[in-house]
Amino acid sequence: MERVDIAVVGGGPAGTCAGWKAAEHGASALVLEKGVPRADRDEPGPDSTDAAGILDYWVDLMEFEPDEIPEEIILRNLDGADFIGPSETLSIDETGIDASYPHFGFAFDRAAFDDWLRERAEAAGATYRVGDTVVGVETDRSDGHTHTLTLSNGEEIVSDYLVLADGPQRTVTNETLDQFTAPDRTIADVLDPSRVNHIAYQEHREIPADIYEPHRLKFWWGIMPGHTAYPWVFPNDGRVARVGLTMPIGLDIDDYDPKQWALLSEDDEQIPRGTEYIERLLKREYPEYDLEDFPLVEDRGKRGGTETYAISSTRPIESPTAAGIAVVGGAMGGTSAFHEGGDHVAVRTGKLAGKLAATGELDRYNEAWKDALGTEFRRNVTMAKLVEDYGPSDWDRTFGATEKLVNRGAYNVTSMLRSGLTGVRLVRQYKQTKRQFEGDNYVQFRESDYQRL
Repeated sequence: MERVDIAVVGGGPAGTCAGWKAAEHGASALVLEKGVPRADRDEPGPDSTDAAGILDYWVDLMEFEPDEIPEEIILRNLDGADFIGPSETLSIDETGIDASYPHFGFAFDRAAFDDWLRERAEAAGATYRVGDTVVGVETDRSDGHTHTLTLSNGEEIVSDYLVLADGPQRTVTNETLDQFTAPDRTIADVLDPSRVNHIAYQEHREIPADIYEPHRLKFWWGIMPGHTAYPWVFPNDGRVARVGLTMPIGLDIDDYDPKQWALLSEDDEQIPRGTEYIERLLKREYPEYDLEDFPLVEDRGKRGGTETYAISSTRPIESPTAAGIAVVGGAMGGTSAFHEGGDHVAVRTGKLAGKLAATGELDRYNEAWKDALGTEFRRNVTMAKLVEDYGPSDWDRTFGATEKLVNRGAYNVTSMLRSGLTGVRLVRQYKQTKRQFEGDNYVQFRESDYQRL
């Protein structure tokens, strides 16, 4: 039986950063990663969300310096993003948030980013172990808090502190936390992956030179059904881009009129698969090209140039720190409905949890992550709520008004007059919705809700 100060379940950005900071502050830290294969990685590693990229202010939220991230991780810098509705388009060239990074953001190499964080964790003294799955956790509260982790090979690990970083699938998190919840309101009730997650699918494709926009992110809204469901094109290096989509799980085709949604067909008997959606998107947006003009790049992604992954798309929970447990990254339920991926949340929460556990101050974790990320969570939760019932015409109306309203990330009297009544209503609705989440009301499960601590 191995004993460590801090055990970390999950070796993605959140877990790796927890191990890194724990070791850096003098604790013995063990990061346990089950490991999955990827075409672009030599050995199994974390099943991380292959995100669109890093926005400028995310670099600050992760507490990295602009020149700290190695050049080989950055595939290219980004200049802006286009939000495309059925007939209206909103283009932005700034995030509107003060940031030290000198560009809109950057596209990055997912596997290289993971490997870099692992190297930093191991250099600090953390142990990173790949290959054995955590199949159970028991917490003993008889004298403080001790956690016994059982691995798939039968081995047991005992730790004083536990960091749960198993991502939006929460295969270990939900059961572990439900040791402390009442039967009438469990963590699974608020963080059931089959209800609160989105599913994402993407393909790495080479884009014809005359239509490739290498420095802009592209999102299409209002052309496929589902709350915050959207396809995208994200540039990588060369002429390679990731073409994909995000949508809720379990949609029923009978709930939607195919005449309203550009990527549905009246012949559809069920919601199209991801690959079918992508083919329809490319045919709709680039009718002068054949699908063969966008060949798959088969040595990218998880398998044959494609990948499917879960995205957490709900509201965050607090951790039972009194039991010596911190939940970080996607496992804690942070919304990413408008941010494809959440690496900034993963890195920052992981860093906080590792440091505070190592210094015996984990009781400060819930307030610490809210201080660091509360503005980000509140903004995302507000936007997700605001567009909850949007249809195609709503997206067009919003993009048309916002294009006139936005003035370098802000709005003023002149821009409001130009946007008309729709712009005025949009601002009012946003403010009213945001007030619902004042303070930390975006949190959906508090430490006080763990009734068996």
